[in-house]
This record gives sequence, structure tokens and C-alpha cells, in this order.
Amino acid sequence: MSWGFESEPEVARELEWVEEFVREEVEPVDQVVEHAWNPRDPVRNALIRPLQQQVRERGLWAAHLRPELGGQGYGQLRLALLNEKLGRTHSGPVVFGCQAPDSGNAEILAHYGTDHLKKTYLEPLIEGDIVSSFSMTEPHGGSDPTGFRTTAVLDGDEWVINGEKWFSSHALFAEFLIVMAVTDPDAERHRSMSMFVVPADTPGVERVRDVSVWGHDEPVGTHQYLRYTDVRIPADHILGERGEAFAVAQTRLGGGRIHHAMRTVGLVSAAFEMMKRRAVSRTTKGRRLADTQLVQEMIADSWIQLEQFRLLVLRTAWRIDQYDDYRRVRADISAVKAAMPKVLADVAGRAIQIHGSLGISKELPFGKWVLESFHMGLADGATEVHKINLAQALLRGTEPDDGLFPPYLLPTLRAESRERYAEVLAAVADEEGTP
Repeated sequence: MSWGFESEPEVARELEWVEEFVREEVEPVDQVVEHAWNPRDPVRNALIRPLQQQVRERGLWAAHLRPELGGQGYGQLRLALLNEKLGRTHSGPVVFGCQAPDSGNAEILAHYGTDHLKKTYLEPLIEGDIVSSFSMTEPHGGSDPTGFRTTAVLDGDEWVINGEKWFSSHALFAEFLIVMAVTDPDAERHRSMSMFVVPADTPGVERVRDVSVWGHDEPVGTHQYLRYTDVRIPADHILGERGEAFAVAQTRLGGGRIHHAMRTVGLVSAAFEMMKRRAVSRTTKGRRLADTQLVQEMIADSWIQLEQFRLLVLRTAWRIDQYDDYRRVRADISAVKAAMPKVLADVAGRAIQIHGSLGISKELPFGKWVLESFHMGLADGATEVHKINLAQALLRGTEPDDGLFPPYLLPTLRAESRERYAEVLAAVADEEGTP
């Protein structure tokens, strides 16, 4: 096994360029653009598209995708290092063409889409000309998709979709929706659903409500409550085989979870840097905050949490690259997903405390980031579900003990060791004349 903690020189140089580019060019755009995902916003286009062109010229566009899809084929480990730089910004992922949910939706289309779907939707999606939505969660079912009620019935050469979907992110801007629906209600639960591409302007797709999220100051909510009423799409708009929705979903969800974590490392790092700067800048009762033990403890605890989380993320990314199979690293991804919200909430919360009243004001981003930690605890599966999945994976293959006491009881181990080394102990006793 090869393992190292230092990037190759050419990778390090690219990361240095990205860090400066993000700081000097992308972060100022965040203060002006309302929503980086909105390709219909002329201000957004005027500011972000020139930056996207610079990223293309640098050879960093859509780094998450394989070269045959128009990306750079970075692999997850190198992508993690890149996403750390982008995660501290709103616009960064869009500027670099690796934003959610479009990155995961592109993976699905690449693996399961027909040539027509790839030409119509995948190509402009990769180019950054359009955005998409993943319409999976329902008002009565979130973490347990087997409770979904939206249906798709084959009628001649068309699928007819009926049902409701909740929290369909960026459906407000999307050219198409990827929809999960029940196609075989009598089949085994994990074979009862299929995945479809639904053009956003298809008759019967209704925006019931534009849902806003706490911490996101946007004029119109971008997480839509959608209703599908007799929505007809061509039969070939199914993704994968009938009944394969769960397998199709994992194509994007495994990557989506680790990508959220990569970007969260950047967000936590930003909070930590601000915390340190405040600690050495602010004085109280004649001394710096940095010289008080309680603040020093906050700084130390935050760094430890950040570095532990970052190493877990990087190790998980490395394992994905090694195996090229998300199923083999499901436990690792669950661990990363479960750890993520607490790290963000803890560090952002300490940053608020060190900044005092300024920290809880809307003139600093920490309150938004604390709320974002709850978002991270729900997106792509609730934290509790991932802890259960992780525990089950870790316990799998562990054999129970049959005896009254566990075999690792210290008196038992001591007796076994004395029996094993009886001759040696007896010889030493004889030499020393001890009984």
C-alpha cells in the first residue's frame, strides 16, 4: 500500500493557483450574485462565465468527470484537495463546473442515459449551459425511499408519472428533473422503483411551492415542492432497467456524500481561520482573547476536529480511487457523512462565541454555517441512518462468544499466558531460587 501526505509538485502548484483564484476572483463574486446556479440571471452570467472560461483554459473544468465525459479524471483524492478550496465559497463549485446536484446527475446520465438523452441533456449540463434537479424525496418519505408513493405507469410508448416530490433542489432553474417513481409495486421493495428523466417544461409538472431554507437569503426559494399530474414522457426516458432505481441512485449518492464532505472541510477551515484571527486581534481586560485558556481550548479542539475529519475524508477518497467501487467503501462514506454536521456545527459555533455579538449578527456567516450543519445532517440521507449503516457494516462478520465470561477477561488471559510460558517461568524461578 502506498500512502503519502504530500501532493506531487504539479498538483501543489495547481492548488496554489486555485486558492489564490478563489480568494481574489470567486469570493468577491459571492457578495454580488444571488444564486450561482441560476443561468437565467444576467448578473450571474456576466460575472461567472468569464471565470469559468479561465478555469477551462487552466484545464480544471469539471474535474470530477472522466476525460471521455469532458472532465479531467482527477480521481476522488485529488478532487478532495480541490474541493477544499472551493467549499468555502458559494460560487466556487459552479465556477469550476463540479456543483451539486449537477455533478451527480451527470454521472447518472453518463452511465444510464440513451444517446439521445446524453446529447440533449448531458452535453449542455457538462458545458455549464443548463442546470438540473434530483427529484427524489417525498413529503411522506425521505430517509426511507421504500415508502415513496409517486408512480410511473407504462402506457404504450410513454410513461405516465403521478405523485408529489419535496425539496427538489434547484428545480426553479432546472431544464430537466431526474425523478424516482414506483413502477412495480408488487416487486421486492428494492426492485420496485425506476428512475426517469423528465423535461422541466413537460405538461403536468407543477411547482406547488418554492421552499426557502434558513440561512439562505434568497428572494425565491430554490428547493421546490413539485406535483406530477399525468406527466407523460417517452418510454426511452427511463435511466437503466426497470426496477433499478436504487442502483442508479447509488451512482450519484455515494459520490455526492463524499463531495459534500470535501467542501465542508473548506467551510470548517474558513471558520477556523476567522476564529484564530479574531483571537489574536481582540483584547479584553488588557489581554488578547488568544491568551485566555478557554479560547485556547476552543482553538485546540477545533483544529483537532478539523484535522481528524479531513484525514477521514481524504482516506475515504483514496479508497474510492483504489477500488473504483462505491459499494466497497459504503461504510467509510457513512462515517464521513455522519461526522460532517457535528464538525461544522462545533467549529462554527465556537467561532460565534469568540466573535461575540458580531458572531451572531448577519454581518458574519457563522449563523448560516451552523444552520448549514443541519442541512448537511439531512442531505443525501440522515446522519442517524448512516450511523446505523456504519454500525451494521462494522458488526458484520463479528462472531459471538459462547462462554459465561468473554475470552478477553484479564484473569483468563493471565492464566492462559502462564500456562503457555510455564516452562520459562519455572526455569527462571529455579535460577533465582524462588518458589
